[in-house]
Amino acid sequence: MSYQLTGLEGRVAIVTGAGRMRSIGRAAAVEFAKAGCDVVVTGTGRSATRYPEDEKAAGWRDIESVADEIRGLGRRALTVVTDISDERAVEDLFDLAERELGTVDILVNNAAASRGEDRVPVVDLAAETFDTVMGVNLRGTFLMTRSFARRLIGHEQGGAIINISSVGGKLGGPGTAAYSASKAGVQSLTSSSAKELGRQGIRVNALCPGVTATSRLDDWSQDRWATYVDANIPLGRVGDPTEVAHAAVFLASDQAAWVTGQCWNIDGGQLTIR
Repeated sequence: MSYQLTGLEGRVAIVTGAGRMRSIGRAAAVEFAKAGCDVVVTGTGRSATRYPEDEKAAGWRDIESVADEIRGLGRRALTVVTDISDERAVEDLFDLAERELGTVDILVNNAAASRGEDRVPVVDLAAETFDTVMGVNLRGTFLMTRSFARRLIGHEQGGAIINISSVGGKLGGPGTAAYSASKAGVQSLTSSSAKELGRQGIRVNALCPGVTATSRLDDWSQDRWATYVDANIPLGRVGDPTEVAHAAVFLASDQAAWVTGQCWNIDGGQLTIR
């Protein structure tokens, strides 16, 4: 007899930042569909000129390609180009999701600002760059959480929020002041939200991935990442986005019904205890 997670069939999930071919967002959207959920996938509407070469070669179409995968699994999919740092856009997103698919039961706050101009020493970090990172990573997670919770309070089945944070929010590190601060903020938001919303049947948890094989790693060479992994990760390899997605699906399932307010490291052992 196989073991199967329960409580997901027929539910509706939103996964933000799900358009990249090599990403945690895409993996989460597909795994929730496999578990029986209909899925709303969001993206920023990035231009095809910004696609990495493997996406261009594959004829990738951002969130539309992810939606095709979900429909291929027999589930409904809705694509929405939006800015989660914009309050009105967030409300419009939930309004559309409810009209098209019904009450949203699961929220995966995955969207994050791209690596780039923020990866500099704090003395060289432009205020507007800091604001952009905080706007997407922390403000966006807050706005999505607030709208989801407001609409779900009183819903008999409760709901689940899974925030995608990072071990960077626990480790800090040179050249990551904006990113690390935003992800630490996501962990604090997770804790406070869980304590406030638990009596409403809404569970809130965070996942803290370590080095994961997504397109966000493309700014370093493979040799540089290999050196980092060898020095820091006991399991000796980079993680796969699907491994993070599996943890997200579990946290939304009945089997995790007594888990809330946690920030789990999914990192090959880089961090332990904390």
